Amino acid sequence: MAQMNMIQALNSAMDIMLGRDPGVVILGEDVGFFGGVFRVTDGLQRKYGEHRVLDTPIAEGGIVAAAIGMGVNGLRPVAEIQFADYIYPAYDQIVSELARLRYRSAGEFFAPVTIRTPCGGGIRGGQTHSQSPEGVFAHVSGLKVVMPSNPYDAKGLLISAIEDDDPVVFFEPKRIYNGPFDGDPNKPAVPWSTHPKGDVPEGYYTVPIGKCDVVREGGDVTIVTYGTMVHVCEAAARSLGLDAEIIDVRTMVPLDVETLVNSVQKTGRCVVAHEATRFGGYGGELSATIQEECFWHLEAPILRVAGWDTPYPHAFEWEYFPGQARVAAALRTVMEAAA
Repeated sequence: MAQMNMIQALNSAMDIMLGRDPGVVILGEDVGFFGGVFRVTDGLQRKYGEHRVLDTPIAEGGIVAAAIGMGVNGLRPVAEIQFADYIYPAYDQIVSELARLRYRSAGEFFAPVTIRTPCGGGIRGGQTHSQSPEGVFAHVSGLKVVMPSNPYDAKGLLISAIEDDDPVVFFEPKRIYNGPFDGDPNKPAVPWSTHPKGDVPEGYYTVPIGKCDVVREGGDVTIVTYGTMVHVCEAAARSLGLDAEIIDVRTMVPLDVETLVNSVQKTGRCVVAHEATRFGGYGGELSATIQEECFWHLEAPILRVAGWDTPYPHAFEWEYFPGQARVAAALRTVMEAAA
């Protein structure tokens, strides 16, 4: 085991896969010589060369289009979109081409493309560097959608994504790139160089795509969440002294419905939390699924805690961010509801 933060764990995953599989290629803006804006690909071009770790123009549609061509022709490209906010110019390539390729060719062609992108706020990035568009991609048939909350999962899930024959959109919550925080939204964003925050095997291992993680077992209430909000929800539950069961979804698609259902049937109460905008957000899908499967076990309505339905405000970041206080308020409401 080694102590790694999420940046180091992701770098290790790509390093291992570049070494194991000559078909793995990294491409994106500044991923090579510069090592990525968050240094996630630091040192990989020096180790594997410019033909394996490629710097690209600022053209997200072209990056994904090139990755599709590589994938169809036998490579396993890992394309980085520098911020999730920049992924929209590539949306048509992802949705109309990449996600549909296996289906429209009746399985004759496939493109094992992994698209990595940092998402979420908490770094004072404003409206164009803080978006959480995971729900937009979870809606698209043919894509797998992943968001880890800790270094161990980040490395294992990224290796699984690279080895997967289907396209994976891999969201990386940049607020916790350098380690989890205690859920206090009033604390400033962590600097880019900080102490490692997790035990991670140095070698090869995988974490399965399509399986939730029960981060904390409990009997009072189920909290369903993912990404940065896992740590916020843990802090909120601790602050109230609740015996809360916290489930880290980890993969939006495919969704591990069984783990969610088993938990909510046990606790009878549920809060769903995510950083993305509330209306049309992925929390609506989680809430509907749980409602359909657990109606007769629910002792209170399912509540959602999410970002406001506005662009991410630069000056009021922590008012927008669904922090510990808002999660705690939802938990109180659910626990006080009459059975």
